[in-house]
Amino acid sequence: MVSKNQKKLINSLYQKKYRKQHGLFVVEGKKVIKELLEAGFKLHSIYTTEANIFDCPEELMWSITKEELKQISFLATPQVAVALFYVPKSEEVRLEGVVLVLDDIRDPGNLGTIIRLCDWFGIKDLVCSKQTVDCYNPKVIQATMGSITRVNINYLDLKDFLNSKQSNVRVFGTFMDGRSIYEEKLTDNVVVVMGNEANGISSEIQKLITDRITIPRFGLDKKTESLNVATATAIVLNEFKRP
Repeated sequence: MVSKNQKKLINSLYQKKYRKQHGLFVVEGKKVIKELLEAGFKLHSIYTTEANIFDCPEELMWSITKEELKQISFLATPQVAVALFYVPKSEEVRLEGVVLVLDDIRDPGNLGTIIRLCDWFGIKDLVCSKQTVDCYNPKVIQATMGSITRVNINYLDLKDFLNSKQSNVRVFGTFMDGRSIYEEKLTDNVVVVMGNEANGISSEIQKLITDRITIPRFGLDKKTESLNVATATAIVLNEFKRP
């Protein structure tokens, strides 16, 4: 059974300020919870209708009904369990291979997909502006499908970060008027910046870009204004990782 205080805590964690206050975040679904447990994320508690499927201390496990699960889940169709994990401490950014930088990504689904793309393409470090949606937002966690356990994510002042790295590495940015990514000589140990869904890379960050690139349009009419940022990220990372 879930107490009123437990429900209050769980439901509060759907807001960023309470995640920060408690140092906790919510994970839903058997697969993602198991991935976080296997990756060594510190567990606070699990609330589940199928207690026998998780390998964790009994004192952290709460057996609940399907009705109670609905009361603490943000999903239209709850998935067996809701767990609370402690927010881990990020590691320092390593300038090895490609470091992906996100300038003000607001959509949780986009961020979750981008984290999965980082995992898929072996991108170890993801740097987000402080205005980018919280990676521990439940919708982001759900969209990562466990990939958040394999990507080091930092929220930094992008201007300070890029200023500190610019003398050592090339900083690529995606623009509508850039040089075709298919014609650009792409190197290792670079920073790649992807911009906001509606406005692209901010003017302040544009000044710190050393290489402007674009994904050319091949449609006959060329009327499509832009690509979804997660789709664009997939294309860009694929080109940087091409042998």
